[in-house]
Amino acid sequence: MTAAVRVPLTLGRGIATFSVFVVGYITANLIPLMIIAMVDDLGVTQTVAGAVLTGSLLATALVCLATTRWAAGRSRHLLGRVSLVVMAAGFGVAALVHSAPIACAAIIVGGIGAGGAVAVGGAALAALNNPNRVSGINGLVNRTAVTGILALIPILGLHMTNAFGIVAVLALATVFTITWLPSAPAPAPAAAGDDEPSAAHTRTPLPEGVTEKKLAVAGFSLLVLFAIWAIGEDSLWAVSGIMGAEHASLTEQQMGLALSLSTAGGIAAALVLTALGSRLGRTVPTAVLLGLGAALKLGSCLATDSTTYLVLIIAWNTVYAAAFIYVVAIAAALDPSGRWSAPLLGTYLVGSAFAPLFGTLVTGAVGYVAFGFVLAGISLALLAPIVWIARLSTRTERASALPGQDPAARYTTSVVV
Repeated sequence: MTAAVRVPLTLGRGIATFSVFVVGYITANLIPLMIIAMVDDLGVTQTVAGAVLTGSLLATALVCLATTRWAAGRSRHLLGRVSLVVMAAGFGVAALVHSAPIACAAIIVGGIGAGGAVAVGGAALAALNNPNRVSGINGLVNRTAVTGILALIPILGLHMTNAFGIVAVLALATVFTITWLPSAPAPAPAAAGDDEPSAAHTRTPLPEGVTEKKLAVAGFSLLVLFAIWAIGEDSLWAVSGIMGAEHASLTEQQMGLALSLSTAGGIAAALVLTALGSRLGRTVPTAVLLGLGAALKLGSCLATDSTTYLVLIIAWNTVYAAAFIYVVAIAAALDPSGRWSAPLLGTYLVGSAFAPLFGTLVTGAVGYVAFGFVLAGISLALLAPIVWIARLSTRTERASALPGQDPAARYTTSVVV
């Protein structure tokens, strides 16, 4: 009998894993267009539209955290199917029924379904070999899909039918790929004479000197740190438009250029990291990216020239995309069951939900320059603990492979008993 630790990336597994992850998270990327559609078609104010979508994202985050156990266990496929159907139903109703109360409630329901999908996608990532490369491909697919959909919706018409209908169709289509999702690692069978498998048989192999308690502390710490990092990163994005206009004389055309080139920078970062795979490890790149991100955030808040600001914002977004990919890889490498990668995006969304409030409050209280030092300080404070967890994730990943095997290799890693 065989108990898989990690499995190779195949076409079917890739389609299912990346699709469910991207579809679950796509609402967060489409919020600017969804707000416009809600205001125009439902007749609600921008404040109401923003509040409804914030509620939808918070529902996604909380459900993601609540369903982690099922996403990392034997119920992964069932949870994925149910979540995507709920998501498709919620956003489908919002697309077709233009009654404000019904549509707003349906959007919250859609967010609930998205939470389970995100948890399933995050957990499935951890089941695949080479977390660095898999996370890079996931980032590439996500950025490319979002770029295409952001371009498609305005072409079709910025209405509820398109803004929410496209998401509903994608969720429904993804249901049919769930059967290809990699399963959670199966527990090893009991040894001869044992009545049932012991804890040692069911746990992922741990490196010498690492205990379950230490690994749990690392996992929980990464979730908390990622939420704090989300507040710092997304608060800058939230005020980047108004800060660019007021502090760096940035025009609307230049801001549009910054948005599009930032997306391109994220795609480029994902391509590079996908090609590199595990060649650079995770520890050093993560440390460099967090340090560089701190410098670029500070520089963006100090810049008073529009060109300099434009370059720094694009560079920061590119570094942000790369750092995000590495943190996902760290979580996936900590446990192949997806115990930590499943709730990771949920914690990020919790932090992200409070980012606009944090950004506007701090800039209003102390100004843009001091805001830059606050953001840089957050990144530097997180650097040491995240790097420590990155080192631990590398050791844990190696321990999950058989002696003599490369945990990053593209073949099935299994324990034959």
